[in-house]
This record gives sequence, C-alpha cells and structure tokens, in this order.
Amino acid sequence: MTYQLIEVTSAGGITTIALNRTDKRNAMSIQMFEELGDAFRRFDAGDDRAAVLCSNDPKIFCAGADLHAPPELAWQALPGVGVSTDKPIIAAVNKRVIGIGVVLVALCDFVVVSEESVLDYPEARLGFSGSLITALVKRMPLRVAMEMIMLGEPVGGKRAYDLGFANRLVEPGQERAEAMAMAERLAANAPLVVTGSKRMCLEAAGRTPMEIQYSMMAQADQMMNSEDAKRGMEAWARRETPVFKGR
Repeated sequence: MTYQLIEVTSAGGITTIALNRTDKRNAMSIQMFEELGDAFRRFDAGDDRAAVLCSNDPKIFCAGADLHAPPELAWQALPGVGVSTDKPIIAAVNKRVIGIGVVLVALCDFVVVSEESVLDYPEARLGFSGSLITALVKRMPLRVAMEMIMLGEPVGGKRAYDLGFANRLVEPGQERAEAMAMAERLAANAPLVVTGSKRMCLEAAGRTPMEIQYSMMAQADQMMNSEDAKRGMEAWARRETPVFKGR
C-alpha cells in the first residue's frame, strides 16, 4: 500500500508511524485508518521491535474523526483490537488529541506527553460516542475515565501523567524524542522477553467487553477472508478435498 495520509519510516529496529494529514489537522478519515491498519500489520510482520506513533503537525496530534468521511470500521486499525501485535507501540502526544484519537492513544502500550498535551473526548457534548472509548477504564482511574467520557472534560498532560495514563512527562516539543529514546531501549532488550511480557501484562490487566467483541470480529474476518477459506470453497465446488496452507 502507498501511504498518502501517514508517513512510515524504519531505522534501528524502530518503525515510526506519523499522522500526516496536516491540512485537515490529522482528522481521521476512512483512508487514514486503512493506511494506519496496514502500517501496524506491516510492523507486526516485520523485523522492527518497537513502534512510535506520532504527528507531523506540530500544532495537534489528532483532531478526531473526519465527520465528512466517518471511519465506521476504524476498529480494524486499532492495536490490540483489529490489529494483534505483541510488539510495543509508543504514542508521542503533542498538543491536543481529540475523540477517536484518544482511543488510539489509549490502546498504545506506552504514552509520552507534555504539559501542552490535552486529551479531549467531546462526544457527550456532540450527541454521539464510540464504544471503544471504554478502553480508558482499564488505563486510568474509573471516575476520571467517566469524567472524560460523560462530562466531556479534557484532561491535561500533567494530570494524565499523574494519573498513570502516561509514562513520561517531558518539555513541550520533546514528546517524539522521548518516545524514540524509549523505543531504542525496547528494541535493544531481549525481544522474547519484551513481547511475552506485553502479552502477559495485557492478559493480567484484562480487556473491556468492547475490546473483546471487536477482537473476536477481527479474528472472524481473518478466517473468512483467508486463502484457506477461498481454497476450501473452490474445492467444495469441485467436490475435491481441500489442501489447507494455514494462510
């Protein structure tokens, strides 16, 4: 896939995925999520050991969903939901992240913020909401998550750090550099320990019902759209015994 709305680079065992729709303040469209999902899957299948998710717009991380092209299947691109990977992903949150962007950040494994970072989920003020925002209740105190979701109250970077939602609080403009430094340490560590630890930590923490539902849908889609499924149907039509390849 050729990327038009994100920028993906690889160096030193680290994949950098930058939201790059700066003319639209990185508002997440259908195409943007398709590209993002492809990038995460390529990262999982490749040799790089850690990924950094960031923004190429210095004024904002993400303006939320593009309401002119609503990404109804956005869940298919979200790590841990539509994309399964045991490799760590670090979000470097500069300035404001809004709506579905908050969900995306929450589903990353590590988060870097500054005092200029703001997590804003305004859907209660707008009259609609996506169910995956409930992922917040596994990643910050319940009452704060409910405050964000139900009151639509933004949470600043320092508070997010103090609450344990973010791993690092850095000077404004240093979010990506700190995320890269963390990724370098992760990439240098024993890969089986890193990936195995991520899997065990997430299993120990548990997932919300919506995360489980969408993950099961992703697994079902993978089976139904697999080469084996096509091969099986073709063999059935020819009244032959299918030879499956596990793909």
